[in-house]
Amino acid sequence: MKRQTAIDYYGSIPKLAQALKITYEAVRQWGDEVPELRQYQLEKLTDGALKAGQESRSQSVA
Repeated sequence: MKRQTAIDYYGSIPKLAQALKITYEAVRQWGDEVPELRQYQLEKLTDGALKAGQESRSQSVA
């Protein structure tokens, strides 16, 4: 899952960080991809609105 997808869902980095109970700085360190375990956490928090691994898998297939 792309970081920007998660940010867009929550509306801002601070709101995303608050939902995950982590710091703004932690979210900023992710780069383009949400870490795998955080993806699963977001999938659960959003009742499946955000899907873990969905975008990452489609890009990794050669």
